[in-house]
Amino acid sequence: MITGKNYIGNQLSANGSKTFKTFNPLLNLENEWVITEASSDETDQAAKLAAQAYKTYSKVSGAKKAEFLRAIADEIEALGDDLVSVYTSESGLPAGRAQGERGRTVGQLRAFANHVEEGSWVEASIDTAQPDRQPLPKVDLRKMNIALGPVVVFGASNFPLAFSTAGGDTAAALAAGCPVIVKSHPMHAATGEMVAGAIVKAAEKTGMPNGVFSNLNSSGIEVGQQLVQHPNVKAVGFTGSIRGGRALYDLAAKREEPIPVFAEMGSVNPVVILPEALNNRAGDLAKTYAGSITLGTGQFCTNPGLILGLKSEGLSEFVNTLAEEIVKIEPSCMLHPNIAGAYETNKANALAQSGVTVLADYETEVKPNHARQVVTTVEGNTFLSNPTLHHEVFGPFSLVVQCEDEAQLETIISNLEGQLTGTVISDNDELANHANVINALQDRVGRIIFNGVPTGVEVCPSMLHGGPYPASTDSRFTAVGVDSIKRFVRPFSFQSWPDQLLPDELKNANPLEILRNINGEQTKNKI
Repeated sequence: MITGKNYIGNQLSANGSKTFKTFNPLLNLENEWVITEASSDETDQAAKLAAQAYKTYSKVSGAKKAEFLRAIADEIEALGDDLVSVYTSESGLPAGRAQGERGRTVGQLRAFANHVEEGSWVEASIDTAQPDRQPLPKVDLRKMNIALGPVVVFGASNFPLAFSTAGGDTAAALAAGCPVIVKSHPMHAATGEMVAGAIVKAAEKTGMPNGVFSNLNSSGIEVGQQLVQHPNVKAVGFTGSIRGGRALYDLAAKREEPIPVFAEMGSVNPVVILPEALNNRAGDLAKTYAGSITLGTGQFCTNPGLILGLKSEGLSEFVNTLAEEIVKIEPSCMLHPNIAGAYETNKANALAQSGVTVLADYETEVKPNHARQVVTTVEGNTFLSNPTLHHEVFGPFSLVVQCEDEAQLETIISNLEGQLTGTVISDNDELANHANVINALQDRVGRIIFNGVPTGVEVCPSMLHGGPYPASTDSRFTAVGVDSIKRFVRPFSFQSWPDQLLPDELKNANPLEILRNINGEQTKNKI
């Protein structure tokens, strides 16, 4: 049953006076559930409870944290079709998408469970003492990663499960030993409550401290602002717009004790189609990219919003076929009327720019909140001179830039803002002949794709989901995969510490049998 209340630790609470409802964009009507926004007192309680829980939870063993994470996954699965039903009612997305995203969510949790159970992720490093070293003795130093403290996670609009309540940020923070306070996304607050209940139940079953997890509702920005400014909060995870992420980043920087904000923000994910590929298979590439541009109504953060090629007969064939193919695809529902409205506004702004030509615009009448896909084109010089054309249009929209020559293509890439992904389409080993273009692209993106599409993010240790600003606020970290745990830890050293008082990860006997760096050698040996 959806109560519409907040979870302050393991207690449901609804002391606030402001309420709201979520919206079913497919049916174009409000959902029945009444959601109560967290009050200032409830927000403060959640942060203080998380700080208290941190004292215990940060010391919980990897094996116990793994048990907790697996229990969360089990409890989410136990919600069954009820979760799928609420998810679809709040997002307009189909049941198959809900089931797939649930699978990704529980898979992430179990991957982190395996990661912390094995234990080597703490990157233990030991330099043993050399008391007889001349001219000065060397002290014993032992270093490992430890939890930062309570983390605030902001739910994402476009992934109600995998990037929200129990999504990647929450899983990474809990795995690191950090209590989590989720600021639930208002577009899917009921889905968030169901998942929050599963987390709380898992925490109780596995003996985790009260306050290891809280879930707060808000339709506005006040609760999020209060959380980011709360002195007990030590880090923030965010997935969303550049405007929202930058606002949180600036707010955190102004605190008396500034804290890191790990925000994954906007990206147009440039696709470079090299000449031979255009000449050899322009039609097939156009069909492929028509599907990628419209996949999920263009609401993926890796949507290919920018396509770059050199002027040629092949590029002409590509744009003409893309225009033909994309209007054959039936428009689908966006996540919320506000998102559909923003798409129309941003699309109109892009189309109003001088030099932009519409290649294809789905003109048939569509249902409410369904997005008409658009493909446009522009000359390279025009794109270079107008930064507005660099901005993401969140939805099924893409811009094809027709470059005069390779020098202009390289210049355009070099002048792009930071991106999550870049894609290179190449034939017959022509990749080697365009090294400057590839190098320029590598400098602007976090992940480079060869002969594929950017849509689709594999959850595995080698995935990098991040990139230079504004793709993310810190390009050194990924928001996907087990390495995302590194965002929520800090290195800590013990000097000349008694062995029996060291964490197990740093003891001479290596009781956890983890891989450690001992005097410059990677080994599982005892000392």
